[in-house]
Amino acid sequence: MIALLSAPTNLGLRPPQRGSVPGADKAPEALREAGLFRRLLAGGARDAGVVLAGRYLDDDDVRPVGHVRNETAMVDHARRLADRVVSILDAGDAPLVIGGDCSVLLGIGVALARRGGVGLVHIDGHTDFRHPGNSEECASVAGEDLAAAVGMHWPAIADIDGLAPYFDARRVVHIGHRDDDEEAAETRGILGRLISARDLREQTAENAASATAEIVGAGYWLQIDVDVLDPDIMPAVDSPDAGGVSASELIELLARLAPGAVGASITVFDPDLDPDGRYATLLAEIIATGLARLGAAYPSAIS
Repeated sequence: MIALLSAPTNLGLRPPQRGSVPGADKAPEALREAGLFRRLLAGGARDAGVVLAGRYLDDDDVRPVGHVRNETAMVDHARRLADRVVSILDAGDAPLVIGGDCSVLLGIGVALARRGGVGLVHIDGHTDFRHPGNSEECASVAGEDLAAAVGMHWPAIADIDGLAPYFDARRVVHIGHRDDDEEAAETRGILGRLISARDLREQTAENAASATAEIVGAGYWLQIDVDVLDPDIMPAVDSPDAGGVSASELIELLARLAPGAVGASITVFDPDLDPDGRYATLLAEIIATGLARLGAAYPSAIS
């Protein structure tokens, strides 16, 4: 059974402008309003509640070197999210975490590391592999979550409770970055496989899913950042970049990957950039269709 878990956090994002806060924490309720929860509950899912995050602080002027934005609140949220994800998995259900920004991958990673670890399919318009070894700009975990998830970041976020790495890099596949991604070359030598948005279109979703399964193995987590979609289709994200995939391409990829996953997370949709709700409606359709069979083919990995 799918267990819907809301994680309304914006802690991993940069402020849109000084003194303001990102809107990604509004995504779970915007998607509920767009009918996502109703559709999935009607299909047999259950509502597993919400894990609230702490207050967002624009702390650029006072944050010490070697720390990310909202670090203390983010680590606290990660631990509480991990507790909830573990409880869902222990009940034999497949968590569907509705974020929020992709710093939720920290808590998810902690949860899965506690249970012995699984592979990761990281679907994102960016590799999110900025880290202290390749950048002096580290501050926003939403652009650094994959690096942290495989242990290549400051220990405060990459080694919560001594569990680093949350995912074995050799069992990680990233899908969806653009051709000009700055960290792609580095990740190609670290991750199990890298598939760009262009590669996905050329290989087809069927071949990409098959190639992914060879790396991640039986049972894995699906992390989907909606900026993998082309901004002509989904502009309501923090960092839109041309060259993304279409809605139908993403739905087909998810439909092929979802049955073998232990759970999934959806991140970085910003309702503040969707005033009439049209993009929430589109995203609800993508999630409800693409992830309808989440966990169906691999229940033993969940329980």
